[in-house]
Amino acid sequence: MVAAVPITAFSAVNAMGRTTAEVLAALDAGRSGLAPPRFALPIETVVGAIPGELDPLPASVASYDTRIARIGFMALADVRDAVDRALVRWGKGRVAILLGTSTGGLDATEEAYRSWAETGSLPPSYRLDTRHDFNALGTAIGKVIGSSGPTYVISTACSSSGKVHASAMRLMRSGVIDAALVGGVDSLCRMTLQGFRGLGILDGARCRPFDRTRTGINIGEGSALMLLEREARDADVFVLGVGESSDAYNMSSPEPSGRGAREAMERAMDAAGLSRTDVDLLIAHGTATPQNDTAESAAIEAALGSAVPVVSTKAFTGHQLGAAGATSAVFAAHAVRTGRAPASLGSSEIDPTIHVNVAHGATLRRIDRVLANAFAFGGSNVCLAIGRPMDRHASAGHSGRAVRT
Repeated sequence: MVAAVPITAFSAVNAMGRTTAEVLAALDAGRSGLAPPRFALPIETVVGAIPGELDPLPASVASYDTRIARIGFMALADVRDAVDRALVRWGKGRVAILLGTSTGGLDATEEAYRSWAETGSLPPSYRLDTRHDFNALGTAIGKVIGSSGPTYVISTACSSSGKVHASAMRLMRSGVIDAALVGGVDSLCRMTLQGFRGLGILDGARCRPFDRTRTGINIGEGSALMLLEREARDADVFVLGVGESSDAYNMSSPEPSGRGAREAMERAMDAAGLSRTDVDLLIAHGTATPQNDTAESAAIEAALGSAVPVVSTKAFTGHQLGAAGATSAVFAAHAVRTGRAPASLGSSEIDPTIHVNVAHGATLRRIDRVLANAFAFGGSNVCLAIGRPMDRHASAGHSGRAVRT
């Protein structure tokens, strides 16, 4: 069992807002950010696009300037002060940057290909290593903040930014680092939208997780970041444990019984020292596809029973792919700090075959421990346990007593 790791800062930007404060205010108020796409498509759908124009990157990393990088730097702004303090406290070589993405700089490559198709040449500013490469954002952030610690990007589709939390905990446990900036980022692009349309699971209207009438997903973009540190005496929320599994059932379909999803949840609870009665809320992967919601609900029922409140936030943000797991982690931390469980928008008439406690509206109550799911193509599954440690599982530098908000 790994000691709980303090979360000393977090941020999120997505369709609900350009700052963490805007995003969390919209979440608490039940305001969805989904709207028609900003670019022309031959299909009808709604997306979760960040509102407004995005600021360019600092001049020192201008060669990395893409939409996905701008989104990542927008999220970095809200945790930058805390990251700078961590670099001073632990040393520049002891702070890792661990990010997840699904598409990388695919939007920039789409534009470059369009230029090539029209003119016969790529744009002069386009470079594969700085504009498309999945590692580009981590490298750019490291250059700007001055970190020399381990820096890498994980791409396991929609579980990517959940799995980096496990990577950070392993690196801390092995003594390689003392802190890590973890999270994920993805941006909208035509290939993603048309790809999900090709799979027959893209909804033309706002998605409806767990609802009887659900037909598919909406795609979103965004970034969410967390600063994890080995020790912080004033921390009030922690990564308690991470559970991972790989059921390898199918490239694009979930294992029908939810076996891998159940294993991830059970392993997260085991790592955190939790029983099913210790969990106050579950933020589901909840994509609103018929297959995913059915399989995930079966897994939740097997791992937790039918009493724990379950929500999906995909109708707020769209499915952010490589940023989805990190966004759920931020929403989980916010729920613990404020006692606010978000609504599961669109879930007005629950599918009668789903036997879990889907929460229709937002609630305000004591929330100490939350599970957050992120599942991906190929059967890659991750579950994060986030909250306040149990007395029997206190982290370093923490008394183990629950802190009341």
